[in-house]
Amino acid sequence: MYLILLAALPFLGGAWLAALPRASRNLQAGIAIGHVVAALGILLFIAPPVLGGVAAQLHLPWVPTLDLALSLRLDALGLLFAGLILGIGLLIVCYARFYLPEGEPMGRFLSLLLLFQGAMLGVSLSGNILLLLVFWELTSLSSFLLIGFRSDTVEGRQGARMALAITGGGGLALIGGLLLLGHIAGSYELADVLTRGDLVRASPLYPVALVLILLGCFTKSAQVPFHFWLPHAMAAPTPVSAYLHSATMVKAGVFLMARLWPVLSGSDWWFYLVGTTGLVTMVIGAAIALFKHDLKAILAYSTISQLGLMTMLFGFGTPAAALAGIFHLVNHSLFKAALFMNAGIVDHEAGTRDIRLLGGLARLMPITATLGIIAAASMAGLPPLGGFLSKEMMLEEAAHTGWAGTPWVVPLLALVGAVLSVAYSLRFIAHLYLGPARDANPGKPHDPPLGLWGPSALLVALTVLVGLFPSVLTGWLIAPAAADITGGTAPAFHPALWHGLTPALAMSVIAVALGALMLWRYGSLQRGWDGLWLPEAKRVFDGAVERMVQWARWLSDTIHNGSLQRQLALMFLLAVAIAAEAIWYGGYTPGTRPLLPAPPVAIVAWVLLLAATASVVLVPRERFLTLIYISVVGLIVSLAFVYLSAPDLALTQISVETVTILLLLLALNLLPKQPVQLTSRIERIRNVVLGLAGGAASGLAAWAVMTREPRNPISSYHWANSYSGGGGKNVVNVTLVDFRAFDTFGEITVLGIAALTIFALLQPAARGVSGQRLREWVADLPRSPERHPMMFAVAARLLLPLAMVVGLYIFLRGHNSPGGGFIAGLIFSIALLMQYMASGFEWADQRRQIDEHALIGFGVIIAALTGVGSLWFGAPLFTSAFGHVTLPIVGEFELATAMLFDIGVALAVIGAVMLALAELSHIAQRAQKESFEDDGPMDVDPAKLREARP
Repeated sequence: MYLILLAALPFLGGAWLAALPRASRNLQAGIAIGHVVAALGILLFIAPPVLGGVAAQLHLPWVPTLDLALSLRLDALGLLFAGLILGIGLLIVCYARFYLPEGEPMGRFLSLLLLFQGAMLGVSLSGNILLLLVFWELTSLSSFLLIGFRSDTVEGRQGARMALAITGGGGLALIGGLLLLGHIAGSYELADVLTRGDLVRASPLYPVALVLILLGCFTKSAQVPFHFWLPHAMAAPTPVSAYLHSATMVKAGVFLMARLWPVLSGSDWWFYLVGTTGLVTMVIGAAIALFKHDLKAILAYSTISQLGLMTMLFGFGTPAAALAGIFHLVNHSLFKAALFMNAGIVDHEAGTRDIRLLGGLARLMPITATLGIIAAASMAGLPPLGGFLSKEMMLEEAAHTGWAGTPWVVPLLALVGAVLSVAYSLRFIAHLYLGPARDANPGKPHDPPLGLWGPSALLVALTVLVGLFPSVLTGWLIAPAAADITGGTAPAFHPALWHGLTPALAMSVIAVALGALMLWRYGSLQRGWDGLWLPEAKRVFDGAVERMVQWARWLSDTIHNGSLQRQLALMFLLAVAIAAEAIWYGGYTPGTRPLLPAPPVAIVAWVLLLAATASVVLVPRERFLTLIYISVVGLIVSLAFVYLSAPDLALTQISVETVTILLLLLALNLLPKQPVQLTSRIERIRNVVLGLAGGAASGLAAWAVMTREPRNPISSYHWANSYSGGGGKNVVNVTLVDFRAFDTFGEITVLGIAALTIFALLQPAARGVSGQRLREWVADLPRSPERHPMMFAVAARLLLPLAMVVGLYIFLRGHNSPGGGFIAGLIFSIALLMQYMASGFEWADQRRQIDEHALIGFGVIIAALTGVGSLWFGAPLFTSAFGHVTLPIVGEFELATAMLFDIGVALAVIGAVMLALAELSHIAQRAQKESFEDDGPMDVDPAKLREARP
């Protein structure tokens, strides 16, 4: 259970911080630090066996038939990534405590930071690729909230939207890719998928799955052409940039490529897609970084370049390159997080991040300058720092890699990227910290307190120590992680500052020399760069989004123009076209199942059904008559269910018909008796043709299904297991509350949402211009002087307890006989509807004790808790339990947890019906209040009776 606690701690800390928005800054920071330290402690506790080759695993089934489970898995690669997430996250929390100004809501910031940390930790711990998708999408959502933390700024909002659009779009592609991967591998469990690389690469679906997965990885890790979102995300506070865009979020794509390396690598598709994309990204990102002036923009584009370097290494597909990629991932996290903190310190103290306004800060901020120079030197790949070691390993692998039969392309472009990385790193050092101090500095720069530079100093110290003692400090972690990636084929990890005269050393010396030369001639290079016409990615993206919005608006206005007739016509036309295409290409073979004889009663009912249906079409302007004909259709359908031995369906149908007819009658009271003619003669002919075609297609489909013998119907399983597996003899009810309870839960949730939608739509109906028109209309209608007939009111009150008893009886018998929560809820609703209709809304509403919104909420919550409760006992979600109890006198009876689920269903149904009734009644009440006064139930105005007599 340690893995569950490890995954949950950041979320618990975030929830605690969200609940304490007014706590002191020190308390809020302490809560965040405490949770991160606790998670780090758990990680270190379970690390020894993991590093020894024994992965920690936890598997809790959720939906076994879909191979979906809460499956957590921690191997050496996940341990490395989780360690970076938690270790650097701890330093970021400490840094944020002193960086954020007093006016910033620190509690909200830290809660969002821990939410993101939990999502990233979930990505590294996921043992099921479907669970990984959940955490992956959560990283996009939480990063959106963090990037847009300062939502009062245009840059913050634009950067957050852009990041969400790009990474969210890539996430959609990743969903498709991982679903295909699980389908090909035959399992969604990561431990199984990683062992089936040969099977996956041999599949014809491999290229499609690979492209979709890489789209998710490339968008998250800002690879060209999806790189432009990362610089604009720098509108976030610096702690966000230091965490998300150097050590964690942008590494998620690289981590996933490393995680799936055993399955996806080893093919030309992998080499050319991943290796080429990484190589191009490394060069382009470095070139742009060299000519940027904002410190965070320089670091952002340098991050893009470094991410390209890691992607290129994994794309080479060799164990040695994968080892180098993992090592550089660690080094980059150390020096880039330190550099972002360093840039934040400069901005915090000097008041600007524009490098053209800064300079000579080494004299004014010696501690900050020392830390920034060392971290930038590691980014440049200068000895004796950690960045030098992993850069040498990269150049060594590039020197021995060919591209399309050409041996010099990869080494040359890798050298160009190395030269540019030296140049922008040296520029960061020279133009920011060296040279004379600028008089134009906006502020008075000075070194900050320890709280700001301390976290950066620790990372810089690690960068130096990794360079001096790489095997001692990182070998115990890098080697097992590389072994997990490559299946134990990675070479031994023995980095050193001196390997003799090698091609990599020669390329490194050239890179440093040319990078220094570019810094010396920077002014000329800058003027040349400014003179180039280069496409701006943001402008292209904004233009593409604008065109997509215009096209979507045109399509929406064309299809969704408010005409229900047009939408229904399109739906019918599409359904008929699909059916015609299936028959045209697939053919039609008559079924062999013998037909049942049609008795005279069935024929008469069928004729009545046709007549009522035709009448609905022929009298569209007589709303009341149309409603009567619709009720006849529903009644005949209910009788058909009775005749075909489907009593549950018949009870449901007749109950639904009663409730809907009563509600529609109330709604008709607020509408004109005869609506205006909305369709022309041609449109009516079109509707008739489409209706007949759609009806014929539906009838043909029903005929084709019902005249064929079923092949292995699922109903046989339900018949065989209803009593033994669900404890009930009513197969329909057991299916609804046990076998398919998850579907039923979704349906009552949708029902509740529909009721809330009715509430939202009808709330403003009696206000403003529409309310005035409604009051004028109601005032002109003739009204009965006996608003609450005595016989009706008395009968309704006498029938209320009887109806309630019937509803309770239907509810209790539902598990073994026709009935259940849904039908019982409708019967209860009818009983309540009678009271409202007989005695008036005000009279009945005054006696109502529970709010309709609460009924819906309680219903959904009770159903959800019943389903989740099964997980506590190790059973799949929404599994019911049952048993038989014998009591004196009463005898034997059954108890089943499905009854609790049915209670939730009944409450949701009652709440939905009552909410619709309440809103319709409120409108009628508000519309009539100027012309009528509610006399109350069983009250008759004699004067109005005399006036009504002829």
